Order: sequence, then structure tokens, then C-alpha cells
Amino acid sequence: MLHKHVDTEEMIRHAKLIPLRHRFTKTHSMHSLAYGSRYATDDIPKYKLPEKSVEAQAAYQLIHDELELDGRPAMNLASFVHTWMEPEADKLIIENLNKNLSDQDEYPATMKLHARCISIIGEMWNAKGAVGTSTIGSSEAIQLGGLAMKKRWQAKMKEQGRDASRPNIVMGNNAQVALEKFARYFDVECRLIPVSAESHYCLDIKKAAAACDENTIGVYVILGSTYTGHFEDVEGMAKELDRIQEEKGLDIPIHVDAASGGFVAPFAFPKLKWAFDLPRVKSINTSGHKYGLVYAGIGWVLWKSEEYLPKELIFTLTYLGDVEQTYTLNFSRPACFMIAQYYNFVRLGRQGYTSIIQNDLENARVLSMALEESSYFDIVSDMHRTKGVFGYGPKTHLDSIREAVAGITEYNAALPVVAFKLTDRFKAENPHVKQAAVSTLLRTRGWIVPNYALPPAMDDIEILRIVVRESFSQELVDTVVTDLIWATETLAASESSFDIDILIRKHDPVADAQKLDHHTGSSTGPKGRQC
Repeated sequence: MLHKHVDTEEMIRHAKLIPLRHRFTKTHSMHSLAYGSRYATDDIPKYKLPEKSVEAQAAYQLIHDELELDGRPAMNLASFVHTWMEPEADKLIIENLNKNLSDQDEYPATMKLHARCISIIGEMWNAKGAVGTSTIGSSEAIQLGGLAMKKRWQAKMKEQGRDASRPNIVMGNNAQVALEKFARYFDVECRLIPVSAESHYCLDIKKAAAACDENTIGVYVILGSTYTGHFEDVEGMAKELDRIQEEKGLDIPIHVDAASGGFVAPFAFPKLKWAFDLPRVKSINTSGHKYGLVYAGIGWVLWKSEEYLPKELIFTLTYLGDVEQTYTLNFSRPACFMIAQYYNFVRLGRQGYTSIIQNDLENARVLSMALEESSYFDIVSDMHRTKGVFGYGPKTHLDSIREAVAGITEYNAALPVVAFKLTDRFKAENPHVKQAAVSTLLRTRGWIVPNYALPPAMDDIEILRIVVRESFSQELVDTVVTDLIWATETLAASESSFDIDILIRKHDPVADAQKLDHHTGSSTGPKGRQC
């Protein structure tokens, strides 16, 4: 996150505006007491380095107590990021916290594990001879994948003696902010394709194909939209690009952003064609810290072969006595989370990953169906519906036939994500209820369930979203359904509108002062979408 440096004196002036501040006389020192809360009325260093040291236990307790105000990771249903690992994995991480993944000569055993991870992921994605690297996460991996496409396009245009100054890249406007960052940071025109209910709120492959031209460096296709969990149609997009090459001679590659889906599709939907078995797919990224089941700090990007990773992007370094080849945006980075990824590969194997992902999907389907049964919610995601059946409106006769034939044993390929909204009927009967209030009221029970608008062109629809992870058990499914119904019925029973804006508005002079001036309060300028 971006913050600006703050002036300490100005902060003190602001702080004096807060009621009850400085009402008590400070009589004790941080150096003399072991437990931080004993001097809770004493200031701790915030905006400049303190002149004196404090005891380790005191420093720990002060920071520990302040962090207790955070939400509980297990009840954070907003995030795709994994929050639990086995004690043995935790032990490995702690044992290797001090290893730098960039020091290849110093840690040869660690480098072997890294190479094995690339091979395992490459095989999982149907590649032979793939090349790749670990990253801090998918955000870095997406930049690397996009940059490789841009350099290959520039080389091709130069070889043909054509103008290479106006590259563009195509993606749905449901794309996570990291994809748009690539376009902005590396001077590539971003062609955002509007989503619709017909395209399941993600990339419309026909419109995407129509947006491609001789300056298109590639198409980002997302295996798992962060809005609703839908998988974009990689195979369909590949066929459209095959048609374009046949008609116009344009050879446009696909980069699959499989930040979440890269560890879901191989185990839950092994017959789905989305990876390197499609000739049009040249590179793929994923987040090990999502459904790869590792803590935050590990991502992966792979290319089908060395042919698709331009040599000009690879740096050969002589560092600490060894010759290294590297293609990353970061240099120093922790090795421990890569090691944790390898632990999961060894510990779980295909059987373990399949079991966990299938459990996640099953819990998400149960949650979806329970919310539908309540009659308060429409389910916007489609992962609980029979393959080929989409949308939350009344079922068509064809949908009913499909469900009967399938026996509800084959579901739409998607992430274990439940996106839902209040039904139109409920809103008509309870016009005073704001959907965002459901999210806020759930906070009183400890749950973090975001409420946000769908992408532009569909942003008149707001959805609530729950990401089902390994730590979200069936018991927690039961509890969150109960609490959702409680929140909804509580709001419906209230006599007046619950002013959500007043409840969530926080006036914090210090936090406000740390925001960048040219973005504070601005309603214009670039906007990005988080995951």
C-alpha cells in the first residue's frame, strides 16, 4: 500500500483533537514493565524512530496487542489467500525463514526444490519442456507474462519492418487490478471488454476477438474470475484466435491468469482444456498462496518452452561466486514459502489436492443451495449448477432437461466461490434494507463478507461474495448460513433504513493525513479492482 511520510508535530496536533487523549499523566516507562498493556496510556513509537530501546518482551506485547484488533483469518471469507498450514509445514517455514531464494550458490538444496516445483507444475499443466520461475505472487507473475508477450511482439514487428510503438492487450473488464497494472506500467493500451450476464460476468470471447488487431500482443484469459468464480473460456478464446490467424494471418498468443484456477482445474476438472495442451496458450501464472495451499508470498509463472521467453529478458548474473540466470521483478525474496509449496506437493500428492479441492467445491455448493433455499438470495455464481446451466432466473425447459440427464453429477467448472445478492422480491418487500448492511451486520459476528458492484456495464448489480477455502468447514458453512439469515431478517424487521454509511465511516485524522494528497477525496482518475 502507498503511504506518505507524515510530520510528527502535525500528527500530535491532529491527535489532540481526539477526545480523552492525554487525559492521564504518564508515570511509567516502557523499559521497566514486561507486559505492554500495563502502559496502555503511554505513547508507542509511530512516526519516527525512538531515541531509546525497549525490552524485547515489551515490544512484542505492544505490537501483539495492537494486531489483536485485526479480523480473524479463518473468518475472513473475502480473501482467496490461504490462511492455514499443517504444523510440520509451519516448522519448515520457520527453519528456513532466513534463506534468500536469490542466493543460488549458497543454498543449492533449496534451488533443487525450486526446479522440482517448476517440473511438477509444468506436468500438472500438460507441458513438456516448460520453463518458469517462482514469484512473490500472481501480480508479479502477470507482469512477467505480459512483458514476455510484448517483447516477442516487438521483435516480430521489427523483423517485418513495421511500427512497434502502439502495442495493445485484450482482457475482460472483470480483470483483477494486477492485469491492468501491466498495461499501465509497461505502456500497453489496455482494451477492456465489457462483461454481461450472457458472458457470465467475465470475458466475452467474441467481443475479445473483435478487439484484436495487428498490434495485439496477446489476450489475458482468467481461469477464475475474482467477482463470481467463473472460468473464462480458454479453449473457446483459442479457437477464435485460430480463426483470426486463418483469416488475417495474425498469430496472437494467450496468457492464462490462473491465479486461483491453476490449482483447482487440474484436480477438480481434469478434462477441461485450458492449459499448455492448447497450442495457443504460451504462458500461465498461478498463486501458490491461494489454492496451492501455502501462506501469502509465493506465485508461479511458466512458459510452454524457452521459445516463448525472450532471451533479452533473462539476466545472467555473477553473484556471490556463482553464475545465475534470472527473470523476476524482485531480487531478494524469502525461500521458505517456495519450500512450503514443495512440502505440499510431497505431502498431498494428486490424491490430497483432489480431495481438498473437491471438499471446497462441495462446501461451496452446499452453501449456494442453502442460500437459495432461504428465498432471500439469488446466487449469481454458477458453480453449483449443472454443467451448461447458467443464471439465477427461472429455469428454462432446456435447463430442466439438462439437470435431469446429468443427474446433478456434472457441475459447471468454476472456483469454490459463492456470489449472491438479495432477491428482487425481497428488496421490493423491504425497500429500507441496503444489501451492504448485511455485510456490515455480519461483522458483529466476526465474519468478513464483502459487498461490491459487478464490473462496469453490470455495476448496477451488487453482490456479496464468499470464498470457500480449506479452513472453511461444513460446520462453518452451517454457522455462516445461520448468521446470514439472522442479519437479513434483523434488517427486514427494523422499522427504518439502517444507515450503513454512518456505521462504516471512520474519521481517523492520522490515517487521513497519511493518504497521498493527489488521490485523497478524488472521484476521478484510474480505478483498479482488487481480488
